[in-house]
Amino acid sequence: MGSFNTSFRQDFILVGFSDFPQLELMLSAFISVFYSLTLLGNSTIIVLSQLDARLQTPMYFFLCHLSFLDLCYTTSTVPQLLINLQGYDRTISYGGCVAQLFLFLALGSTECLLLVVMAFDRYAAVCRPLHYTTIMHPVLCLSLAIASWIGGFVNSLIQTSLMMTMPLCGHQVNHFFCEMPILLKLACQDTEGTEAKMFVARVVILIFPVTLILGSYANIAQAVLKTKSMAGCKKALRTCGSHLVVVSLFYGAAIYTYLQPKDSYSENKGKFVSLFYTIVTPMLNPLIYTLRNKDVKGALWKVLGRGTNSR
Repeated sequence: MGSFNTSFRQDFILVGFSDFPQLELMLSAFISVFYSLTLLGNSTIIVLSQLDARLQTPMYFFLCHLSFLDLCYTTSTVPQLLINLQGYDRTISYGGCVAQLFLFLALGSTECLLLVVMAFDRYAAVCRPLHYTTIMHPVLCLSLAIASWIGGFVNSLIQTSLMMTMPLCGHQVNHFFCEMPILLKLACQDTEGTEAKMFVARVVILIFPVTLILGSYANIAQAVLKTKSMAGCKKALRTCGSHLVVVSLFYGAAIYTYLQPKDSYSENKGKFVSLFYTIVTPMLNPLIYTLRNKDVKGALWKVLGRGTNSR
């Protein structure tokens, strides 16, 4: 038992993609480009929302929070992954691993809840247009955003605390960061009771929000069909389509990773799925939300034009 306690507190070795050496150089270039685009795209949304009065609405208030979340979310894993891919240092301390697990879970859980809030905002915009400004009052918007952050961090605190009670055997993590499913694989005694508690927490933070989002969009679809207006359908699709794409990408990958039984979780597949929702999705979010958005395009050209004229 004494040797176990020593190994438990040792540094972990992050295997990363070292078992795919032929991919490491390509992945390093791919991830560097995507990470740069993530930083640029999400920072641009935050800056534009502060500079242009047309973007100071509930929708863009929540979108700013989503962009900030994505910046933090991807930064919690990518810099270390790039170092890992260069082969310089594949280790992470026990404390660093726990901190990374906590932060990653907290940010991911907050995004789960924030997407529900954004669905409610779209429901109010489409189904209650005359009362939209009254319903989505700035005080309510701020309260919903704060509640999302608090809920996300509380969920992470619960799951991380449960994880820390588990005895782990070995210090080689077959992943590029400390993620819950892969750490559960290192558990060296029967942990069914703890895993059951974790599973309940994951269902609450994943399935419950998805159910609320689908309910919101069912009401939106019903309201749009009642109008029997092609213009109304196009407006609703434009208003809600971007959010639905983001929800599908984010929840699809998260449900695949976190609601699988431990025994059926594939470590190699898990790496590539995690790569998708830690790097690709945060990069796509700004494009999905702004590619066909006239307000954001107008704000961008206005800022760029102001910068050109000032010269």
